[in-house]
Amino acid sequence: MLIYILMISGFAIVIAGAYFLVNGASSLAKRFKVSELVIGLTVVAFGTSLPELFVNVVASIKGSAGITLGNILGSNIANILLILGVSGIIFPLEVTKGTVWKEIPLSLLAAILVGILANDRLIDGAAFSALTRIDGLVFISFFIIFLYYSKSIAADVSGIGEHVPAKESGPVRICILIIVGLCFLIMGSKWIVDGAVKMSIAFGVDERSIGLTVVAVGTSLPELATSVVAAFKRKPEIAVGNVVGSNIFNIFFILGASSIIRPIPFEAKSNVDVVMLIIAGVLLFLTAFTGKKRIIDRWEGVVFVVLYFGYLWIVVKYSGSA
Repeated sequence: MLIYILMISGFAIVIAGAYFLVNGASSLAKRFKVSELVIGLTVVAFGTSLPELFVNVVASIKGSAGITLGNILGSNIANILLILGVSGIIFPLEVTKGTVWKEIPLSLLAAILVGILANDRLIDGAAFSALTRIDGLVFISFFIIFLYYSKSIAADVSGIGEHVPAKESGPVRICILIIVGLCFLIMGSKWIVDGAVKMSIAFGVDERSIGLTVVAVGTSLPELATSVVAAFKRKPEIAVGNVVGSNIFNIFFILGASSIIRPIPFEAKSNVDVVMLIIAGVLLFLTAFTGKKRIIDRWEGVVFVVLYFGYLWIVVKYSGSA
């Protein structure tokens, strides 16, 4: 019972920390006359991925490679199949031409790149496979390119300003929000990682399985909330852009930073998750590409959700011992 309390409390604190930090950073940016558009594309987009970032940093420092990699792969799979699936069921999602031909392929490239860089033993016969610090630098380089691209298409994305906190706070309140947000994120992330490790031991499953399921879904809650609200508000470009952007951010920045902190050992069975992520990306591209209006319809959303729970069943059924 203590494990569940620890992890649920950790998720709640991490999400609250992300909220406080985003509000503080947004207010700080407004005081320096930064536009809402830029804030939306940087601070707010960054904010939805803060749980994954802090959980991965803590897991990397603790050497919990299964949680580090499982969290990112599991979150990205959940983002496409679960979050876009649920959002598409709420309201059919029309995907912009730029997203179909640029952003979705870029997120797919990120998944393929993980498979290539992580499989040292398979590709060049190395003694073991890992995402090294050099691999991390490669990911970060792609992330810088993505940031430059995001700036160039910012004007084409409507509704970003609605996700930016409206009030500008005073200096004292800004400092408090940022400090409290950071403290919550660090403390909550530690609780999540500690809880995940204890859960893997208690249930006799590996950290990878816990990272792919419980941790991944928990850290994806901000993306779920953002995309569901956007779907209800008939803002499909935000619902889809949030998920695709988060997937790119998760691999290129978070996994890149995690690899730089500590190289991440890669087990052969994790290729199943990489392949599943690639399949989800291809499915998203084909779904958005086919048809005259590039719409993810309700029935397609149902297919996404069913596939996700089928994948979860496979992960749980074939999870290895801790």
